[in-house]
Amino acid sequence: MLISSVSFEGSSPRVNTCPATALPEFAFIGRSNVGKSSLINMIIGKKGVAKTSSTPGKTQLINHFLINESWFLADLPGYGYARVSQQTRAQWLNRMKEYLLKRENLSCVFLLIDGCIPFQKQDHQMITWLGEKQIPFVLIITKSDKTTQHLVQKNIDEMQKALLLEWETLPAIFITSSKSKRGRKEILDFISSVIIP
Repeated sequence: MLISSVSFEGSSPRVNTCPATALPEFAFIGRSNVGKSSLINMIIGKKGVAKTSSTPGKTQLINHFLINESWFLADLPGYGYARVSQQTRAQWLNRMKEYLLKRENLSCVFLLIDGCIPFQKQDHQMITWLGEKQIPFVLIITKSDKTTQHLVQKNIDEMQKALLLEWETLPAIFITSSKSKRGRKEILDFISSVIIP
């Protein structure tokens, strides 16, 4: 897939204020500081579209981008650590889950996992919740360029081992680097296959 046009369609605090559309939508979620904004910018091929920051929790609303006038990309608030109160973090998580449950045109969720660190409890909980709610999702391993490939693979293997205790089959996994653009083609090809089966 070639990205020919990207337009910002607005920020929404809740699912009921998201853009009214029947176009397929792909949501990107992950723990705060997982590299979500950098990954989104890499995928759509434009710097600064999704706002990056060294401060976790920068994304606080559901941000919608219309891609090629044919599908939507939704950038969701991060869960987990951020320099906000526990009550505010809980609010973000509840609103995100409300969006994931009620957004009728949601085609797939891209759940971002930090490849530099061991599998996190919060990510495990989110994967379990998505499975229980039967929400289609795939996993994206981020920051593969920020440590050794051996460590990235070790973390992936440990994650898969933990998940196979609960899952018969695992979701697709894409290994990415925002710096080298690793995984970009595979993700865009996957989106194309969902839009045009």
